[in-house]
Amino acid sequence: MDIAINCRSFLNKNYTGIGRYTYHLLKSLSEIDSQNSYLLYARKGLFNHNRKITNFGAKNFFLRIDRFHRGLEKTIGKVDVYHSPSPDSLNIHNGTKIVVTIHDLIFKAFPQGHTQRAIEDTDKHFRQMIERATRIICCSKNTMKDLKKYFSVNEEKVRLVYQGVDKNVFYIIGKEEEGLANSMLKAKGIDCPYILSVGTIEPRKNLENVLHAFSHLKVTGQFTGKLAVVGMMGWLSEGIADTINKLRLKDEVIFLGFVSDQELRYFYNKAEAFVFPSFYEGFGFPIVEAFCCGTAVVTSNVSSCPEVTQDAALTVNPYNPREIAEALARIVNDPQLKRELRDKALKRAGDFNFRKTAEQTLQVYKEAYGSS
Repeated sequence: MDIAINCRSFLNKNYTGIGRYTYHLLKSLSEIDSQNSYLLYARKGLFNHNRKITNFGAKNFFLRIDRFHRGLEKTIGKVDVYHSPSPDSLNIHNGTKIVVTIHDLIFKAFPQGHTQRAIEDTDKHFRQMIERATRIICCSKNTMKDLKKYFSVNEEKVRLVYQGVDKNVFYIIGKEEEGLANSMLKAKGIDCPYILSVGTIEPRKNLENVLHAFSHLKVTGQFTGKLAVVGMMGWLSEGIADTINKLRLKDEVIFLGFVSDQELRYFYNKAEAFVFPSFYEGFGFPIVEAFCCGTAVVTSNVSSCPEVTQDAALTVNPYNPREIAEALARIVNDPQLKRELRDKALKRAGDFNFRKTAEQTLQVYKEAYGSS
């Protein structure tokens, strides 16, 4: 087969989410499949040298860069299968079979973060995409459920493929890295113990209630350390500063912005607990990243979070700050519970790997190619 994959999501160096998924999918495909040809498509300007597609070192991988805005179809030509790793324009009409990955339906399940115009436009786009796609990959059972709930979709098209985590990046550090981790924390102005939060700062990630929960821990004397927040500022994040001032947490919360994978590994490893009470997740990469590092996790009991964690984390009502605080207090004050969660987390992390993701995705390509 000739398989084209849209790579625009990891052109920038600081990619997250979909970019991480696409990069590691391709990396794993390059390791398991030498039979099929892969065309890595991306659109970028002629003089834009800062955005690059990684060379995966496979002889059957070929770049197809659209430097003159010719469009997808003219750039890649006729291929057997085209994979869009996220909902995108499927502007290809030459008989190519189309596979699209849907990570979540945030605009439907959590519309508070979108304008009405954006919701309507996205809804229209999804309907067209669902109609055009030969196969649809969903990254969780929860996303599959939401897709069927909000749209009329032929269930024969839909496949569940869990995403993986790069265990060469996220793992329990040994003694040889302890010194590096401690130096990094010191350079960032953080002392142990600390509680870690990771995610773009936007309403859906629920940092507001994390702050209220953290304030409760401080006021009641159940935790003396800091709250470390990793993530870039997103939409509707302006109220966070007001909340911090109101709760008198200015000296207790450290915002770190975007950090490297190595730094993130160290943050997970050294954290007393990882708190991730998101209102809605299609999959929840940070949960599994924390699991790989043996970190005790507090997360939501809604959307895909309990599906991903099973019994390896404490799950809470994300709308209840007191419940979040009580779960965190259990971890920081109970070493035995923390060890139990660590063991369960490492076991559950074994269920998520990109080799399995790539194998199952390749099977979807074969199904799409063979469909009538």
